[in-house]
Amino acid sequence: MAGISVKSVNLPDETRAFGGRGEGRVVEVDGHVVLYGSFEPGWRWSEHIKPIAGTAACEASHLMYCISGQMKSVHDDGTEAEVGPGDVAVIEPGHDAWVVGDVPFVSIDFGGYRQYAQPGA
Repeated sequence: MAGISVKSVNLPDETRAFGGRGEGRVVEVDGHVVLYGSFEPGWRWSEHIKPIAGTAACEASHLMYCISGQMKSVHDDGTEAEVGPGDVAVIEPGHDAWVVGDVPFVSIDFGGYRQYAQPGA
């Protein structure tokens, strides 16, 4: 392992489709998984990712920084929040989420959830 490792989200290790309403660029840097996500207006986890994941709710643990747009998350326990530009959020497994408004939600997720938008995830 080098003392410094750098990767660009513009040259991802993998790109994942978000049900026709965005994409995730996955980069792995020295064992750390980072997801640069772009979610288009109208995107909703329960409509666009649930059919891919096959789970009742999003089972990812997120540690994200929002670059642009707004996203609302509602957890199975009833807690809810909106994330917007400049916000850092932790969202635990067991939630639904959707883009609010007409601006794409762009974020960097350091949660390390390698399986996001994959079957069984």
